[in-house]
Order: sequence, then structure tokens, then C-alpha cells
Amino acid sequence: MLTLVQDIQWWISAIALPLVSGMFWLFWREHNNTQATFKTLQSLIELRSSQLRESLSAFQLEVAKIYAQSSDLKELEGRLTSHLLRIEAKLDTTALKTEALKADHKRRNI
Repeated sequence: MLTLVQDIQWWISAIALPLVSGMFWLFWREHNNTQATFKTLQSLIELRSSQLRESLSAFQLEVAKIYAQSSDLKELEGRLTSHLLRIEAKLDTTALKTEALKADHKRRNI
């Protein structure tokens, strides 16, 4: 019986304890490596995310500068139309004056 107890004690101290300690150390090291990798990936994702946010903000600003709103386009269309109507009225007036001058010139020559 004593040898069985001694054999169990020897087995625990010589094989089981170092084996369990080694496994614990491996698991602990793998855990630390995983945590370090996780932190690295997390910081990389945060960096990329902030870069994407900045790029999106810059793009939105560029779009806001380049593209006009429909209300602005309607206002511009109204202004252009009124200017064109004024130009047309001036041309009509000028054409009428020119015709009157030609008619007057013809009357004087005849």
C-alpha cells in the first residue's frame, strides 16, 4: 500500500504537476498573445474608421460645395429668364427704331 501511495505521489510530482504547469503556461501565453493581437487589431480598426469618417466628411463637404440645391437652381433660372426677357425687349425696341430710321431714310431719298 505504501508503494502505491509513493507511486501516486511520485507520478503527481514528476509528471502531472509539470504537465499541468506547462499547459497553464501555454494557455496563459496564448491568452496574452491573443489579447495583444486583439488590441492591435482594435487600434487598427479605430484608425481606419476615423480615416473613413474624415474622408466621408471631406466628400460630403465637396458635394455640398459642388452641387447646388434645386431651390437655388430655380432662382437662377428665374433670374436668367428675366434677363433674357429684358434683352429681348431691348432688341425689339432697337429693331423698331431701325425700321423707323430706314423708313424715314427711304422717304427722304424718294
